[in-house]
Amino acid sequence: MKKKNRILIYSLVVMGVLLMLTNSCKKKDDDSPTPTGDVPVLSSIAIINITQATAYCRSNITSDGGSTVTVRGLCWSTNQTPTLSDNFIDDGTGTGIFSITISGLSASTTYYVRAYATNSIGTGYGSVISFITASGPVPVLTTNKISDITTNSATCGGNISSDGGNTVISRGVCWNTNTLPTISDNKTTDSSGIGSFPSNITGLSVNTIYYVRAYAANSAGISYGNEFIFKTYTGTVTDIDSNVYNTITIGTQVWMVENLKTTKYRDGTDIPNVTVDTVWNILTTGAYCDYNNTPSNSVTYGRLYNWYAATDAHNICPTGWHIPTDAEWTTLTTYLGGENVAGGKLSTDWNIIGTNESGFTALPGGHRSINGSFYDKGYDAYWWSSTEEGTGDAWYRLVHYYNSHAGRNNNGKPTGFSVRCVRN
Repeated sequence: MKKKNRILIYSLVVMGVLLMLTNSCKKKDDDSPTPTGDVPVLSSIAIINITQATAYCRSNITSDGGSTVTVRGLCWSTNQTPTLSDNFIDDGTGTGIFSITISGLSASTTYYVRAYATNSIGTGYGSVISFITASGPVPVLTTNKISDITTNSATCGGNISSDGGNTVISRGVCWNTNTLPTISDNKTTDSSGIGSFPSNITGLSVNTIYYVRAYAANSAGISYGNEFIFKTYTGTVTDIDSNVYNTITIGTQVWMVENLKTTKYRDGTDIPNVTVDTVWNILTTGAYCDYNNTPSNSVTYGRLYNWYAATDAHNICPTGWHIPTDAEWTTLTTYLGGENVAGGKLSTDWNIIGTNESGFTALPGGHRSINGSFYDKGYDAYWWSSTEEGTGDAWYRLVHYYNSHAGRNNNGKPTGFSVRCVRN
């Protein structure tokens, strides 16, 4: 009897231990950390370009909801509430703006599209936008380069190479302070038909970055040209020779938009124009030259000055302006994201990746070496600083045509470089 009781007690103890272990496991599962936060937040999608079979779309994830966005993209359908159960395209991870081209669509069909983003909490969707695909081929066009920029206007335009088989009934340019503008933003209307056309953009704000594209519409739909970026100017300044320069505000600094062209110091004293190589290479006083000793080169690229002219006590810049120090050049490149990327932001499209989003409008005036020879016009830009490096050298900045780097180096003071002035 006692033996049976011991067996019974032993069985009960074993069962109790098992129950405790089971409950312990359950408690551990119940106490496992649960994801916190919300699903991602997306802004409304923008439909940028629509053809018979494609649509180029852009969206923006403004918040990851507290957890990393592991997948994002677009979903679409002919039903009014598309989800991931319908057609979809993934496009990477993370927050911010992303663009996707939807293809394989049917002509003359209404589609509904919205962006989505997924994190550890779940999937968030943006607002639903509808669009109708074109009934036939849309026009083919490019955007003209920006010119004649002022504080509140600019000139642009486009070139329509094909009407898509249907007469172009409307054309012009559209612009906005956000990338990829459409005709829902600001626009001009410039007649009809194919070919090249100019367009005047007015009513702009001072010292503001704008994005612009040409557009053309036929009965099948609307299409857009490539995008250009430009920045309106701050004002103007005039030198002693009556040359007028546009100016631009970049961060805390105000810069000339063009290379200096003056042949005189601020007080009216002439700067010697030295054309002879053997004279140029022994100078220890100020001098200037035109590239290849050809004055017409200075119309676009400005003149080349040795360091002595750039820093002469008579002062080469207009009143209220000066040659930038090496530190002031660093302030500029730092504001633009550092030397590795500043070159592209300073340059127009002569640089292979130039955007000129700063408005600085770097011009590749080349240089004149110490021996008097000329190099690199149209390919490289060089500018003096006022800062010496030893007795015979001084610091300068440069941008090459083939990358986004804004370099810093020193060279002999008799070298001929371009000059940009910065406001006091």
